[in-house]
Amino acid sequence: MFRLKSNSLCSRSLGKRGLADLSAAALQIARTKSPKKKLPKDQLDFGRTFIDHMLKINWNSTDGWQAPQIEAHGPLVLDPSAAVFHYAFECFEGLKAYRAVDGSLRLFRPDKNMARLNKSSTRIALPSFNGQELIKLIGELVKLDQDWIPEGQGYSLYLRPNMIGTEAALGVHKPSDAMLYVIASPVGPYYKTGFKAVRLEATDNVVRAWPGGVGDKKLGANYAPCIVPQAEAEKRGFQQNLWIFGPEKHITEVGTMNAFFVVKDKSTGKNELITAPLDGTILEGVTRDSILALARERLSSDEWIVSERYASILDIAEAAKEGRLVEAFGAGTAAIVSPIKYIEYHGQGIDIPLQEGKEAGKLTETILKWITDIQYGIEEHPWSVRIN
Repeated sequence: MFRLKSNSLCSRSLGKRGLADLSAAALQIARTKSPKKKLPKDQLDFGRTFIDHMLKINWNSTDGWQAPQIEAHGPLVLDPSAAVFHYAFECFEGLKAYRAVDGSLRLFRPDKNMARLNKSSTRIALPSFNGQELIKLIGELVKLDQDWIPEGQGYSLYLRPNMIGTEAALGVHKPSDAMLYVIASPVGPYYKTGFKAVRLEATDNVVRAWPGGVGDKKLGANYAPCIVPQAEAEKRGFQQNLWIFGPEKHITEVGTMNAFFVVKDKSTGKNELITAPLDGTILEGVTRDSILALARERLSSDEWIVSERYASILDIAEAAKEGRLVEAFGAGTAAIVSPIKYIEYHGQGIDIPLQEGKEAGKLTETILKWITDIQYGIEEHPWSVRIN
């Protein structure tokens, strides 16, 4: 349970070079005077409705982190010359708060999101922060607006921490000012009528990320360039791109998710769960890490191999022709798992098996249950962090 020790600005500790560390004890709360009307559960649209309040923390290179503020959700006031507008000094995270079956409020592995946000921010010359302190502050925001979290499995509060460079000056250099803020949106099940397997277009004429780049960071600059290729794929009847890289035609990611394939191994006859390795080009997904950990713990080693290795689109096409392709799915915070039923590469189709009468493979369904049981407290697990 998170409890604030003090609202005093003096409670902040000093970090490197005498700069103030981020401190939940310094939190100041200004409640909104105009609470918003909540939408019925069946009208929630992902990322379109926002709770009453937001968390905002300013930073500057002279003093460090300022006192955190929870205030009414509303517009930010930034100078037109702010660094975020000109040089893409922006990174973000995505995680969810859940109302568990016992009524408690939970976060799912928030420490992983804090570590990744710090990794992203420092890569683009923005400040780092104490992740545990930000988790406490997010907990206070969630508790304040907990009535916005709809009841029922599949419903949650999507949390979006952002860090931006706010220095009001042109010139490509490390920003002297930054802002870390958190907004939140109540969301329902990603698939409102149940699983819907997706069709993907394997894309190798455009590159999402490359070795030595920043494909493993959650930067806004990684996402905007993918919209045009995605729109072009949608015109041809596909929901997402499956990004292919290099002369080996390696599969990297699917849209905004990590990609997983289950292929029967030729030599052993075992099912192999395959996902691309973390070599700097692949986003270090929290759901990806959770799937790998649970699979290694819960799948029998006599029947399964769990691999972090590259597979080429040609390998997958060959496995499909030979009847060794078992299933495939994408993984991410929004949908947890998104089953894949078809991939097209240079006009050639790859059909991916689904369970008869269903829109997902057996392992895909199993993984969804494993993770949601933890998120909603059906299974007590260290990954489910109580915040009240």
